[in-house]
Amino acid sequence: MPEFNTKVRVMSDKKNERLKALEYHKGGKIGIEITKPCDTQEELALAYTPGVAIPCQEIEKEKELAYTYTNKGNLVAVVSDGSAVLGLGDIGPEAGKPVMEGKSVLFKKFADVDAFDIELAVHDADEIIAATAAIAPTFGGINLEDIAAPKCFEIEQRLQEMLDIPVFHDDQHGTAIITTAGLLNAAELTGKKIDEMKIVINGAGAAGISCARMYRAAGAKEIIMCDSKGVIHEGREDLNAYKREFAVRTDARTLADAIKGADMFLGLSVAGALKPEMVASMAPNPVIFALANPVPEILPEEVAKVRDDVIMGTGRSDYPNQVNNVLGFPFIFRGALDVRARKITENMKMAAAKALAALAKEPVPYYVKAAYHKEDISYGPEHIIPLPFNKEVLIWVASAVAKQAVEDGVARVEDFDYDTYRKSLRSLIYGTAGKE
Repeated sequence: MPEFNTKVRVMSDKKNERLKALEYHKGGKIGIEITKPCDTQEELALAYTPGVAIPCQEIEKEKELAYTYTNKGNLVAVVSDGSAVLGLGDIGPEAGKPVMEGKSVLFKKFADVDAFDIELAVHDADEIIAATAAIAPTFGGINLEDIAAPKCFEIEQRLQEMLDIPVFHDDQHGTAIITTAGLLNAAELTGKKIDEMKIVINGAGAAGISCARMYRAAGAKEIIMCDSKGVIHEGREDLNAYKREFAVRTDARTLADAIKGADMFLGLSVAGALKPEMVASMAPNPVIFALANPVPEILPEEVAKVRDDVIMGTGRSDYPNQVNNVLGFPFIFRGALDVRARKITENMKMAAAKALAALAKEPVPYYVKAAYHKEDISYGPEHIIPLPFNKEVLIWVASAVAKQAVEDGVARVEDFDYDTYRKSLRSLIYGTAGKE
């Protein structure tokens, strides 16, 4: 009877969670607000006709003035075809809309960036590109979301070549940026050099490919990637162009083979993929990022039973070192938008990763400790990545991205002052410029 009661309680809890989620999402999660008064005849005339004709004429003469006289400079499109939604797969544009709305909420909540979700009823790469390019004049940036690999690579690349605003596929680059920050700090804590580390990546989708590319940019030379069929090696003939980029000459054929002596494991695959005996075969002081959600490739408690020298992160908020993309995209776009960047360069992505790594070493604000009910949060094996509720992330990441955009020559602003910009960001989140 007790066992039966437990099952009933679990079923009841799941039902309540489902009802709570459905209730929360009724009517959607984001709307539109008016930013100028429109309460009098004069204000109505300014908001629409005849007053609206004046800025229209100015923009017609110089398109860049759209940044001055419209909301373009603080507006991002979250574009998806619903073909690779979270862990749900190809569920279509309508079913994917709650996720895209959620992304828009995070843009606004964490970085005060206005975002609007655009769900496309097309799946072909050419059609997605054409539709996104057609709406681009409205926006200051495009956030591609939940578009299946490998077409997502082509879509992002071609759109960035066509458009003069940032195009960023967060499923690729968000995880890459945040885990690179973790890798930088983990290497420092363990006294290892990234160019001497053996890195194994399990999962060769959009995020896995992007992570591998960014680790190479950070100095990594030995990367072994696995997909559902095993190690991606030179002898395989079933590889697309993106996987072939990481095909290596090796005798390893399985994850168990590849993981031996590895300094780092990155999991972007399925629950339980990394076994305790595999963890035991890794090099001393290894790094494990097990990011399958909601259940990772291996749980931290399982790792702890095998060895005590692991620096570990997951995608979950109930374990240390959460790899959460909200640490990246809102602030990357904040910085890019504020300097009216034409694109997000590889240097800008690396600047974001280095900013996150540096911030993790700073004292953790009191309100973050309160949110996590922990007083002992500080830089170390259990804190190599900033926590999502740390408001300082906006200041550190946005300013680093904006500064790099100017240095890379992709910013439209001509009078960027780094220190002044950081103070403006501090004012945005704390209401006062304060001290740097």
